[in-house]
Amino acid sequence: MKERLTNKIRRLRFDHGEMTQQQLAERVGVTRQTIIALEAGRYTPSLTLALRIARTFGAAVEEVFLFEDGCSRPD
Repeated sequence: MKERLTNKIRRLRFDHGEMTQQQLAERVGVTRQTIIALEAGRYTPSLTLALRIARTFGAAVEEVFLFEDGCSRPD
């Protein structure tokens, strides 16, 4: 079973005034290429970066990043 981290960054950017990748990058202190890689699922952010991104959108980290481990949750 493979673990995977997905995110809603692209959706959140558009929900927040159609924020560009460059604008988000500047707000969180990374390059646009980092945002591109995050959105494509090719890069896992540090905890600090994940927190900065979530704070930018006024959301909890769990609302931006989703951890999929292939296991179903017990009721």
